Amino acid sequence: MTDYDSPRANRLAPRFKTIFRIYANLRRLPDSNINFIHMNIQQQIENYIAGQPEAKRGEMQTLHGHILQTLPGCKLWFEDGKNSEGKTVANPSIGYGSYTIKYADGKTREFYQIGLSANTSGISVYVLGIKDKTYLAQTFGKDLGKASVTGYCIKFSKLKDINLDVLEAAVRYGVEESSKS
Repeated sequence: MTDYDSPRANRLAPRFKTIFRIYANLRRLPDSNINFIHMNIQQQIENYIAGQPEAKRGEMQTLHGHILQTLPGCKLWFEDGKNSEGKTVANPSIGYGSYTIKYADGKTREFYQIGLSANTSGISVYVLGIKDKTYLAQTFGKDLGKASVTGYCIKFSKLKDINLDVLEAAVRYGVEESSKS
């Protein structure tokens, strides 16, 4: 007899049987999978940062702390970069804040306003929800330092190469703009 066929499970309402069955199956997973499933977002973020090469790890930790100071109490996200089939489709990223993306077909989706991601050549900060895709580059690009600035992405090699005050201003602007939607 399996856990979900026990007399106790049979006494439960049908909707609770489903929950009990899921729990019974989770208990059979290897410990590493259970830990991942139960790992909270803060732990995922800490593990992601800790998994970076030493030099980048320190810079990611500094930026993470700086963004948290800039956006106190914001919702935290962690995206592992995998689609629903488990295929890697993007770099993992840490997200801060929340706004609703509105698609042309009328559907909506909650997503983060600011993203932080390590990449092969450095670090990217994503400022999402800005309607004018030229604004970041025109307003912050020349004062930011050695960074590549596109419609929503600020990419740089080293933290020492950029002006953190200008990055903070770009982050604040992005949160303000995406909050208007």
